[in-house]
Amino acid sequence: MPTSFETLPSNQPTADSIRDNILTNPGFGKHFTDHMVNIRWTVDADWHGHQVRPYGPLVLDPAASVLHYGQEIFEGIKAYRHADGSVWTFRPEKNAERFRRSARRLALPELTDEDFIGSIKALLAQDHTWVPTPQSDADECSLYLRPFMIATEAFLGVRPAHEVDYYVIASPAASYFKGGVSPVSIWLSSHYKRAAAGGTGFAKCGGNYAASLAAQKEAESHGCGQVAFLDAAESKWIEELGGMNLFFVFKDGRLVTPRLTDTILEGVTRNSVLTLAKDMGLTPEERPISIDEWREAAATGEITEVFACGTAAVITPVGELVTENERIRLQGDGGSEVAMRIRKTLLDIQYGRSEDKHGWLTQLV
Repeated sequence: MPTSFETLPSNQPTADSIRDNILTNPGFGKHFTDHMVNIRWTVDADWHGHQVRPYGPLVLDPAASVLHYGQEIFEGIKAYRHADGSVWTFRPEKNAERFRRSARRLALPELTDEDFIGSIKALLAQDHTWVPTPQSDADECSLYLRPFMIATEAFLGVRPAHEVDYYVIASPAASYFKGGVSPVSIWLSSHYKRAAAGGTGFAKCGGNYAASLAAQKEAESHGCGQVAFLDAAESKWIEELGGMNLFFVFKDGRLVTPRLTDTILEGVTRNSVLTLAKDMGLTPEERPISIDEWREAAATGEITEVFACGTAAVITPVGELVTENERIRLQGDGGSEVAMRIRKTLLDIQYGRSEDKHGWLTQLV
């Protein structure tokens, strides 16, 4: 049986006029809805205290273990308003599954599908008016949902915390690309590594993202919008970007992405692209791909497109890879026909404009 959530409505909800003004230009991660979800875990009582309560600051003891030992994980998922006004989300069970994998790696308690998906439904029951309404098929506005778990026990000592809190907050988001999708330049990091075998690379935890920030700053200093990482052992194999997975389109119809290891995050969008590729007659391959293969296959025209994917940007064409010594560009006009076709197919499913043949959508409201 799904757990019921106690609802404590905000006594100072955002005025309709202010909310409507925010929704006309929400940006990303700048504004937050009126409520949030909280579920508490303790070593002796398991998960309890399921609540939807007013959004606001958290009270943490200065000795809270998350502040000292980094025991935390998070997810990213979106809610989409369909043309009939209903609100849906995309493959939440995959996010719930990944959340549990991350929890196991960070020695945190695992949350069931019922609580994970139930928490999103409970929040949207209160804050569904914060889900933007697309004004056209090109308008990719949505409500971005951020479930996260932090260790809140006050103690100094290296062991798994005995007290943990799970939260969900929500933020209306505009289209990722203002003025349309355009190819990005990617910097190849030669000094920094994102993850190593046996580490936390496959988990969605803040430490992975913190470790990528210096490389991201380096990328920006070279005029690039994203950074790509090689493996830690040989500095040879392509892994992923700071927050997105990579795909390579070959002229013979193969769609290649680096094989999952414990150093690569298993993206929900990545998994969906692999499925849609088969539907479109492409041949998906998950295998190691080296920087040398990228360079050589781009030069000969064997690779015709490169793109990155993730929840926020959906699919982003890659224009070039910039290294300390070269710029790796594709032959021809560098078109993004396959990437844009997959992108449109994915968005049409998410926004209810085409049939959900794989049963990926879950209605929230």
